[in-house]
Amino acid sequence: MSTQPDPARGAAVKAADRAHVFHSWSAQGLIDPLAVAGAEGSYFWDYDGNRYLDFSSQLVNTNIGHQHPKVVAAIQEQAARLCTIAPGFAVDVRSEAARLVAERTPGDLDKIFFTNGGAEAVENAVRMARLHTGRPKVLSAYRSYHGATAAAINLTGDPRRWASDTGSAGVIHFWAPFLYRSPFHAESEEQECERALRHLEDTIAFEGPATIAAILLETVPGTAGIMVPPPGYLPGVRALCDRYGIVLVLDEVMAGFGRTGRWFAADHFGVTPDLLTFAKGVNSGYVPLGGVAISAEIAATFETRPYPGGLTYSGHPLACASAVATIDAMAEEGIVENAARIGEDVLGPGLRELAERHPSVGEVRGLGAFWAVELVRDRATREPLVPYAATGEANAPMAAFTAACKAAGLWPFVNMNRTHAVPPCTVTASEAKEGLAALDEALTVADRYTV
Repeated sequence: MSTQPDPARGAAVKAADRAHVFHSWSAQGLIDPLAVAGAEGSYFWDYDGNRYLDFSSQLVNTNIGHQHPKVVAAIQEQAARLCTIAPGFAVDVRSEAARLVAERTPGDLDKIFFTNGGAEAVENAVRMARLHTGRPKVLSAYRSYHGATAAAINLTGDPRRWASDTGSAGVIHFWAPFLYRSPFHAESEEQECERALRHLEDTIAFEGPATIAAILLETVPGTAGIMVPPPGYLPGVRALCDRYGIVLVLDEVMAGFGRTGRWFAADHFGVTPDLLTFAKGVNSGYVPLGGVAISAEIAATFETRPYPGGLTYSGHPLACASAVATIDAMAEEGIVENAARIGEDVLGPGLRELAERHPSVGEVRGLGAFWAVELVRDRATREPLVPYAATGEANAPMAAFTAACKAAGLWPFVNMNRTHAVPPCTVTASEAKEGLAALDEALTVADRYTV
């Protein structure tokens, strides 16, 4: 793939984008999107010849890296054979994708409903839970992100919800555990777990157990900060759901398919949900695909009763072909194991070493190829480097840090006062160390804003 600079072509691409493309989550007149010329493995580059190490995996979805040849070939072969067919037909590649997903999900989550992405997966999981239980309410955590469609955005716990939050019936937020910024004044993981579970059970009691269809949790919250739950928390939530007849939905859209060093993050905690949502890493975003893995009990609800939901592109052949090739490549090449190894041997130790030297680093946390670096003004008080949901001048320290990363050839994933180290699960040790060196350089900029 050519990486030769072509500034004129880049300018034309940028001009066409600015003339016609409406970008998500953006004030359209205030953005300056990078014109990307190509990508391969852990890198992408622009038309001016600048190459970036992708420490964002785009939106934490290119788990097998950019342009994996086996997946590209599978999409091409499927396109030559059968580009599309309606969801109502039985198709070999759709069935095989479903089998491969079901083979890796925990417990009896053996039926797969395909969607176009993660938000639709959450929408349908919530619908299934409500229909299965006959109850209206769903509980979800603050510090969460579940998508931008109507129900998913209301279930989201971060500020992107605010502009579209109708306060509509059925969505209740609660505090999940996060020891570094504990809402429970806990001083240990054990206290945080115990108090978070007590708070959740109190919320259930005061909302009315018989009104609650589901509890929805990201197994390891992603965009909101990669807060790995303390030991015992998820099993405790599972026990509460069993006690009150509530459906447990685990959102693995970001954490699934190798990101945490296991096929699913739930595998770290020995918990089987009733419904599990996925997308992103299932095929590294090469073609839009998501889905819901469904337990036998919930699937039985719709054995003779029609499920009132569907999508024109559910189980699209090109998307399913890319999922089959992705899962096969991950298994054959040990990509899940690589993510675990890189996290344990390189990213974890390397980020902790940076924390020792940079006063702007308040905490480092994560698993596999899924890490967050909490940036602070003051380590003692844990004051964030920028205020919650900061914009404009208030966000200047993070903007300066981000610019320094890019100047060093690193494309970061930045949200609020955090940077996330989330490279492809295929990242090599040398590439990870390259990323850590660039972070080291950029953190000197963040350090200037500390007290």
